[in-house]
Amino acid sequence: MNEIKIDFTRLRETIKKSSQIGAIPKNGLCRLALSQKDKAMREIFKEWMSDAGLKVRVDDFGNMYGRREGRTDLPPLVAGSHLDTQPNGGRFDGVLGVLAALEVIRCLNDHEVETYRPIEIINFTNEEGARFEPPLLGSGGLTGVFDKEYVYTRQDKVGKQFKDELKQIGFNGAMHHRLQLAHAFIELHIEQGPVLEKEGVSIGVVEGIKGMTWLELHISGEGGHAGPTPMLCRKDALMAASRMLVCAEEKALNFDHGLNVTVGRMNVKPGAVNCIPEAVTFSLDIRHLEDRIREQFIEELTADLQLMASELAVSMDMNELWKVKTSHFHDRIISQISNSSERMGYSYKRLYSGAGHDAKYMNTFTPTGMIFLPSVNGKSHVESELTLDKDIEHGTNVLLDSMIQLANMKEAI
Repeated sequence: MNEIKIDFTRLRETIKKSSQIGAIPKNGLCRLALSQKDKAMREIFKEWMSDAGLKVRVDDFGNMYGRREGRTDLPPLVAGSHLDTQPNGGRFDGVLGVLAALEVIRCLNDHEVETYRPIEIINFTNEEGARFEPPLLGSGGLTGVFDKEYVYTRQDKVGKQFKDELKQIGFNGAMHHRLQLAHAFIELHIEQGPVLEKEGVSIGVVEGIKGMTWLELHISGEGGHAGPTPMLCRKDALMAASRMLVCAEEKALNFDHGLNVTVGRMNVKPGAVNCIPEAVTFSLDIRHLEDRIREQFIEELTADLQLMASELAVSMDMNELWKVKTSHFHDRIISQISNSSERMGYSYKRLYSGAGHDAKYMNTFTPTGMIFLPSVNGKSHVESELTLDKDIEHGTNVLLDSMIQLANMKEAI
């Protein structure tokens, strides 16, 4: 069979249409999981899959599937990502992986390509975790990382439950529609970091995903009036928390160059200009390729912060919100993506992802791999998120070639 290529004009138009649903200023998107905007995007994606001849179904986590039959009924090759976004997210994070998988199906139809195995494309629910924490609820539920009751009882900031919101948008499907078996899973995604662009590389061949831990710390002091209370008589929870944040940053910088520590959320009580803060809650996101190093850092940091709390006369409680170990993807999928990139003449680099993806949990279910595309200035989770047209075209062609090769494999991986 002669080498076939995707229709990039069509893919670009599909991305443009997606970008209109939940659009916010500066070319961004706000399409939180199970919101009305998410529903609108799901409805049009369902229509696109049907128009491409796919058999559409939805499981009890709201994960959407589109199936293209093969010459056999062997376990399918699966590809996809997610359509939900951050509150001030970009047009490409996750979305590109779903729409690129759809373009592969359309391209196969255009050229009347019949694969040995079936192919299924998928949109996972609540990958971002921006509305319902933790992230990856759809893929985690599917793969058994999370049980159904846990997923269904997650609440957003105003107390609405996942189960109720799933029903409210009409995408509460059936348990028997879950993916049962898969030959392999492949996910195309933007890098969300600066490495590929900085090195002038077209394709990232992802070897795995770094482990990560989410912690929540609650600091309790004593409130009071900002005027009459002398500085030396205070037990200011915010001042204590601020010193702890500096401690965490300095320790991370001196601990290991591959360690990332981020404070993404903070709440101050009572939050009034003339009141001494009596309580502060903040998050810590800690990531490293080696689980041992990450866990050692957390152990030492916890001891440091407890000592600091004692010295500052405040109390500290720490809760683990979420933890996942480092994932290593399957050598066969890594090799296939590398071979497809090389055959098409695209430069590529092997690397690990610092961000979590649905592929992390799918890796516990079936042989998995990922394709990364360069992110302009390394930006993601912001409205200015951008991946260039040429990189989208190159990456989707690599996805197409990889999917054809994997879907034509007769033996299991």
